[in-house]
Amino acid sequence: MEAQILHKKLELIQWLSTLEDKAIIEKLINFRKEETKDWWTTISEEEKTSIEKGIIDSENNDLKSHSDARKLYEKWL
Repeated sequence: MEAQILHKKLELIQWLSTLEDKAIIEKLINFRKEETKDWWTTISEEEKTSIEKGIIDSENNDLKSHSDARKLYEKWL
């Protein structure tokens, strides 16, 4: 698997090094910017609040066991 990925990366590098189309280059730059955005800025305020509450609960050692969580969310698992 690793060799296949490496080969594909090398193909892309070679293709990119010969690319002359400015529009495609701009699209690739924009794509890279979109892909490297911080996920925190893309989630909802509700999700951020939930994550922050989980961190506070963890810091206060207010945690539930795995088995309790499974019981609570059993119908969705």
